[in-house]
Amino acid sequence: MDVKHLEGLALFERLSKDQLAEVARQADEIDVEAGKRLVSEGRFGYEFFVIENGTAEVVRGDQHIADLGPGDFFGEMALLGDTVRNADVVSSSAMTAMVMTDAAFRSLKRRMPEVADEIRAACRRRTEQIVS
Repeated sequence: MDVKHLEGLALFERLSKDQLAEVARQADEIDVEAGKRLVSEGRFGYEFFVIENGTAEVVRGDQHIADLGPGDFFGEMALLGDTVRNADVVSSSAMTAMVMTDAAFRSLKRRMPEVADEIRAACRRRTEQIVS
């Protein structure tokens, strides 16, 4: 993944260029067509996503929860230890996203624990905002 794609994303704003480069080595970039289910409620999660461009919809049961766009992320519970997905996420337009598996995140944590800690802290901050 090209590190330039990570530079403008709020999730990574506190990371140095070297740290961003390591995240880029551990992540992949994917192109997704509109209507693709990326996360399924009730299923185990093994990766998280950060939207670079495009949009997605979060649905729990039949209830619309949120609309997501560039810079938003989802699936972070896979990194925080709670691996059962609590909602569906479906792309509502074509989109490009960064994806990192839990295995890649564990590798990042071994090599640069401060980077993994910062990503986890950002995920927790967002989770706390949603709950509040």
